[in-house]
Amino acid sequence: MTTETINGTTLAYDVVGDGPPLLLIHGSWGERQTWGFVLPGLGESFRVISYDRRGHGESAGDPTAGTIDDDVADAAALIEALDAAPANVVANSYGSIIALRLAAEHPELVRAMFCHEPPALRILEGTEHEGILDEKRPSLEEVRRLLESGNERAGAEYFVDNVALGPGAWALIPPPMQDMFVRNAKTYLGELRDPDAVWLDRAALSRLRMPVLLTNGDQSPTWFPLVAEQIGECAPAVRRQLLPGVGHVPHLTHPDDFVALAKSYLLA
Repeated sequence: MTTETINGTTLAYDVVGDGPPLLLIHGSWGERQTWGFVLPGLGESFRVISYDRRGHGESAGDPTAGTIDDDVADAAALIEALDAAPANVVANSYGSIIALRLAAEHPELVRAMFCHEPPALRILEGTEHEGILDEKRPSLEEVRRLLESGNERAGAEYFVDNVALGPGAWALIPPPMQDMFVRNAKTYLGELRDPDAVWLDRAALSRLRMPVLLTNGDQSPTWFPLVAEQIGECAPAVRRQLLPGVGHVPHLTHPDDFVALAKSYLLA
């Protein structure tokens, strides 16, 4: 592990491999270790930088106080500090929202991106699918209630089963990963308190010019492709791809396929 002070916060990161720079951005409740299955393969072709977002894992920062703006600023500053611009970016879930906003706000820092299932629910506002926001709100409020009461394990389990993956999914997650969710539970409380956390600016997306691969799995909740569809409609640079037999975390469940797709797209 190496650390770098970024925007006044100490971020923990690892670097593997040699080649064009590649930044990995993990999702909610997670840490950089979630990329462990794909690091060897990606490291064959890239200089891979994986880091713990502020408040997560071994990085410093109040876990309940970080915002999406902080995350975008941290990713930008880390790329610059490690002389990695323009970087390829691979991101999962909430990390994909950070990546898309990074590309929109700092296009000079991003060469190409591979983003899987950004949970940018607010992009459905004003569309025929806006009702999904009302459907998800009670579940998110229950997660908030559990976390604010200090019941972090119950909050993590409820999130996995009722928001992200589907009923019964928590029981299938290995205990060490369950423990990771619990360790980082307060960071999700911070996201819930940030009004811009799941928002993407359509006008900013329309100005993207670097290649963007946006994927979703056919085993994930059905609202993920609806979000991807809206992103694709307003961002001509985005190429969408459905991953058959895949859910929300393909870098964990299908690492070899994930590496192959990332290499074929980013090295093209």
